[in-house]
Amino acid sequence: MKSKAKELINKKVPRILFLIFLDTLALIATAFLSLWLRFDFHEIPYEFLANVAHCLPVDFIFMVVIFSGFHLYTSVWRYASISELLSIITGCVWVELLSTAFKALLQLQIPRAHFFIHLILMILSAVAIRYSYRILRFILHTLQARNGSRVIMVIGGGDAAKILIDEYSRSDKNYDARIACIIDDDRSKVGSVIRGVPIVGNRQTIEYNAYKYHINEIIIAIPSASKENISKIVTECQKTDCKINILPAIYLRSDQETENVTEYIRPIKYEDFLGRDQIVVNNQEITDNLTGKTILVTGGGGSIGSELCRQIAAAKPKLLIIFDIYENNAYDIQQELYRNYPDLNLETIIGSVRDYARLEKVFEEFLPDQVYHAAAHKHVPLMEVSPNEAIKNNCLGTLNTVKLSNMYGVEKFVLVSTDKAVRPTNIMGASKRICEMIIQTWDKFSTTSFVAVRFGNVLGSNGSVIPLFLKQIESGGPVTVTHKDITRYFMTIPEAVSLILQAGVYAEGGEIFVLDMGKPVKIYDLAKKIIRYKGLEPGKDIQIKITGLRPGEKLYEEMLMEEEGLKETPNKLIHIGRPIRIKDTFQEDLDNLIDAAERNSPAIKQLTAKLVTTYKPQKETK
Repeated sequence: MKSKAKELINKKVPRILFLIFLDTLALIATAFLSLWLRFDFHEIPYEFLANVAHCLPVDFIFMVVIFSGFHLYTSVWRYASISELLSIITGCVWVELLSTAFKALLQLQIPRAHFFIHLILMILSAVAIRYSYRILRFILHTLQARNGSRVIMVIGGGDAAKILIDEYSRSDKNYDARIACIIDDDRSKVGSVIRGVPIVGNRQTIEYNAYKYHINEIIIAIPSASKENISKIVTECQKTDCKINILPAIYLRSDQETENVTEYIRPIKYEDFLGRDQIVVNNQEITDNLTGKTILVTGGGGSIGSELCRQIAAAKPKLLIIFDIYENNAYDIQQELYRNYPDLNLETIIGSVRDYARLEKVFEEFLPDQVYHAAAHKHVPLMEVSPNEAIKNNCLGTLNTVKLSNMYGVEKFVLVSTDKAVRPTNIMGASKRICEMIIQTWDKFSTTSFVAVRFGNVLGSNGSVIPLFLKQIESGGPVTVTHKDITRYFMTIPEAVSLILQAGVYAEGGEIFVLDMGKPVKIYDLAKKIIRYKGLEPGKDIQIKITGLRPGEKLYEEMLMEEEGLKETPNKLIHIGRPIRIKDTFQEDLDNLIDAAERNSPAIKQLTAKLVTTYKPQKETK
């Protein structure tokens, strides 16, 4: 702390002394210049010169004391505004009043006009000294920016735009940048000016004004905008050839001396304009539910599993156990958690949920309080040609984990499910529906609260459509879409995980938690947005090819089966599907299905359909 104070003093003292030195030079110069002006640049009587000269030491003391009192030596002048200007004027007036009173007290002969002229000159010199940085910076910035490479359009005429204009006008790092115009959808603002920059129109005029003002960079500066609104803005911006940046939803502090907002500006990401707005969960409830607990995450190295581990680690559990069959992913999340949470008690274990004995060793040794079961095969086309593997990994793996959770007294068990479990047309969805039936069946007689969380596609997860599109674009296309009308629900990985953890709070037993996912997204439209996001034009630079629906794929995903209905939770965006009736022979039928899968039965899809009556396999795949 002392070193920081010393460093601050060492930095400020030279600056203060330099300002005092400049003010002293100005005081001397203005004292004699005011006399010269009074006598119209003719010879000045010696008596007047002597009286002014003899009073300079006293004037110097008045100046230093008064200027110090008005913080004219400690203010940060690169951020000076009207309030600082008023302080300069007031301080100079006080200095001149005291100086005049002192000279009158001594009855010195000095022309009365001298005092008024001297006051004006002193104000001008004090302003020039303190505003010189901003004035010179503005002149240089303007000259350089006009010939520079960055001509910027800001979207949004609010406080963020004002801060950005101020930052760019004084930033040495952005000397080559100039904000030329502002776009705002508020019609009452169009035609007005912010910090000298005109508001020229609404979002429909982005393309026109980008051409008119020779814009090559656009900054979306509406931190509070919804993803739907950002998506519409991005669509208009993509009609230009401009680089698209965004100022994300950060807290814009008023203390701009310590915060450079331009550092937060980054290129637009597809997560900024795709999917839905982040749901609001009760973070305190989630933290209270996890803190001090032993938590097991199966499939902890996957897209969902690894984010579960991140958010759980932040809640300071007693012990976090990562369980995964794929050692590379497990290692990656292990090392990340070690870096970010050095005090975290962490165990990383390689193993398969199919291996009951291996899994039991974990339960026996660590006695987890809660289990988040994310381990699963989830690739629809791959499971269609390897259906027995879907049953082995998803159904057997879930059954093993459920049995052990019941045996070792786990408090809560949360299954990560999918919207593809609703009226499934593929073996992956059917297997996940069986997993939901398993947890509903076991919840009836177990002290463990078994629940499932069902959600749609996750943006950017392994095997999701967006990474595929990006790879196809990088290789020159085409981007492949199975059907022009196919739609899917989307959410971000953190959003999906926050829902899973919130379900862990609400869990009483047997529920299937479902997120209100808003509007479904057309994959064809999504493909066009991703192509434009990469700065290319669909159909011109990158072709979109319709390949036809894959085996087991359907046009529209559903979130709830009709017979399940809906029940509200404290979070309006999270609902509970009522459990449907399950046959008394379910456990026996399940055992037979798993046995058939382990024998790699060619009729596994037909056997699955006996358990999941809403599953209608399209064809048998061996």
